[in-house]
Amino acid sequence: MASIRRTLSPLPRQGTLTTGEEAERSVPSPLSIPASCNENYPPIGGRLLSSLFGLSDSRALILSVFSTKSARPFDRSKQKEQVWKRVLLHFFICFIVGLLIGLTPFISMDISYTNPSSKGQAFSYGIVSTVGNSLNLDNKGIDDNVRNLDNAMTNPSLLVDKNRETRKLLIVVTPTYTRPLQADYLNRLAYTLKLAKPPLLWIAVEMNLQSEETADILRRSSVMYRHLVCKRNLTDIKDRQVHQRNVALSHIETHRLDGIIYFANEDNAYSIDLFQQMRHIRQFGTWTVAKQTWDKSRFGLEGPVCNGAQVIGWHLNRLSWRFRRFHAEMSGFGFNSTMLWDPKRWHRPTLEPIRQLDTVKDGFQVSSFIEHVVEDESRMEGLPLDCSRIMVWELIIESSNSFYPQKWSVKKNLDIIAPLA
Repeated sequence: MASIRRTLSPLPRQGTLTTGEEAERSVPSPLSIPASCNENYPPIGGRLLSSLFGLSDSRALILSVFSTKSARPFDRSKQKEQVWKRVLLHFFICFIVGLLIGLTPFISMDISYTNPSSKGQAFSYGIVSTVGNSLNLDNKGIDDNVRNLDNAMTNPSLLVDKNRETRKLLIVVTPTYTRPLQADYLNRLAYTLKLAKPPLLWIAVEMNLQSEETADILRRSSVMYRHLVCKRNLTDIKDRQVHQRNVALSHIETHRLDGIIYFANEDNAYSIDLFQQMRHIRQFGTWTVAKQTWDKSRFGLEGPVCNGAQVIGWHLNRLSWRFRRFHAEMSGFGFNSTMLWDPKRWHRPTLEPIRQLDTVKDGFQVSSFIEHVVEDESRMEGLPLDCSRIMVWELIIESSNSFYPQKWSVKKNLDIIAPLA
């Protein structure tokens, strides 16, 4: 038997949709976001990072940031534009803050440098003068040095020109030999030369070899020096000092030293003004020397008589020496060293080297040497003006029976005399 079944659709429940309604709801709305959008487009933060690091063309990055047109729906482009504005605002703020922090040290340094009342200006780097605390040996010389230094700071050419004009090299030649008071003589002369203004060259000449004692004094003198040796047999010579001075003259001529040569015996006393006066010598200068007699009873004058700087005569103490051409002492003159190695400059009549002679009679050695240097008094300069001051003293201190201890020191102490009871 056939049965008839009626197909019944289920009753719609409350909240469910019918078939027509489902069709209407299945139609996508143009304003709705399809489900596939979540798959094709990443989140907003991911899009921002990918756009910043993925774009290789700078123009594409600029257009993507500032372009107002978009193929996407209106609400998405507006939301993306707001995100970009926030990112750019944060980036700009961070950039300004970092720039201010980075420039802060330089701004503070500029302010402290330009502000005269800043702490950095409180330090003073002035030069402290110690002249008042030291031993004042020559106030005039110190004042002149300070005045010259002040002038040189304002005009440096003044100091250079003045030094070239007045500060000639002084070449002091001293023959020496071993005897009891040699150390005393050399030390006294060393202190005198140390007080003279530079430049100054001290040439010490010994016989046969350089002694340790003389070398030690020269090293400790703080004076520029040269230690020479005269290798001659003492039995064949008459005056050792003549040959020692010739060794120095040969050294000056060989090395062409340019300056004023002066023969300074170690046992004389010298004024500091002498070394300053010698720097005014052009060719040949001479001055008066006070000489002690052998009996030590009086002093006599040896040297020129001057009218201003012109030599017009000579002091004469012994009648036996009246036949000498020039009445000067060995320590009473100085001359230009270029006369040794440049005779044409001074129109010397002969080209023979200027040397002292050992064969000349006693008392005539100085005069014969001067005759090889200058022709007459017209080429001489009297120092100082009018030859009015004594600047050199020849003293007789040693006795003939003194002995020379080794290395200038006595090994045994002196005997002590006990007092009488």
